[in-house]
Amino acid sequence: MKSSSLLSLLEDRRIHSGESLAQTLGISRTAVWKQIRKAQAEGVEIRTIRGQGYQLISTLDLLASDRIRKALPERLHNVIALDVLDTVDSTNAEVARRLTSGLKGMPVVVADSQTAGRGRRGRQWVSPQGENLYLSLGLSVRGGFSALDGMSLVLGVAVSRALSTFGATDAGLKWPNDLFYGDRKLGGILVEIQGELQDGEVQVIAGIGINVHMKQAELVDQPWISLAEAWPDVVWTRNALAAAIVSEVVEIIAQFERQGFAPFRDEWQARDIFFSKDLVARDGGVEGRGAGIDTAGNYQVDTPEGLVPVRAGDISLRVRS
Repeated sequence: MKSSSLLSLLEDRRIHSGESLAQTLGISRTAVWKQIRKAQAEGVEIRTIRGQGYQLISTLDLLASDRIRKALPERLHNVIALDVLDTVDSTNAEVARRLTSGLKGMPVVVADSQTAGRGRRGRQWVSPQGENLYLSLGLSVRGGFSALDGMSLVLGVAVSRALSTFGATDAGLKWPNDLFYGDRKLGGILVEIQGELQDGEVQVIAGIGINVHMKQAELVDQPWISLAEAWPDVVWTRNALAAAIVSEVVEIIAQFERQGFAPFRDEWQARDIFFSKDLVARDGGVEGRGAGIDTAGNYQVDTPEGLVPVRAGDISLRVRS
């Protein structure tokens, strides 16, 4: 939303004259009026008060880099290179561009909307404007490609911990990379390897999408839910949520780099929505009951022939209907 600067001025819900808005933004009063009209056309409720100015009526949750930084632990201020964008093709793609540009610091990109958001296996990630959180981080992990086993699961633990700080303690995890509330999808994680192994390090892009305020999504082809719907008593703000997730991811990845996946196994399994459910592989060949994950993060299916480990890159599981 290009009028986000204007909306940030109106966010206090006070009456602002067109003249004062024009002076603050360095534009004409006609340009202010056009931005007001554009915001109204996009569904933002702004009251025009004759002879006085404009007053915001809608509840907004605007993204702002300074608010995210303020909510981050001070130790991270000089570690990350944060950018908040109105729109982008994909936050993962933008982090990839920043990694190849020689940017200093850990790139973290947050966007208000995505035009080409991606999920697992190249699926579209529906990314409406102003409603959800689309966040990606560029991470360097020591130990080579084998050290990445279980990484998407560890990131799920990190996001779950972040949600818990707001009181959302009962979010579930669906192997290998989705967040659920009950039987509806709340968010997802996309891990992509960037470049080749160099000096014992591999660069990884971790993309995280969370439904925050979304109320309608006609293009989503599975049951879904938002944070605001699942936990209506919590005041969800995307800036605070972004800061909490970044903080948890940076901390958990440092431990994961040192100790691998094993220390997080029990915490992940406590949120496992597949456990003890009758499962079937989408590609066929494996049917049985969910038996949790092994120490490498593979999902185990208890079949008549015994435990069968399933790797995230090989196959997808679903609850048998």
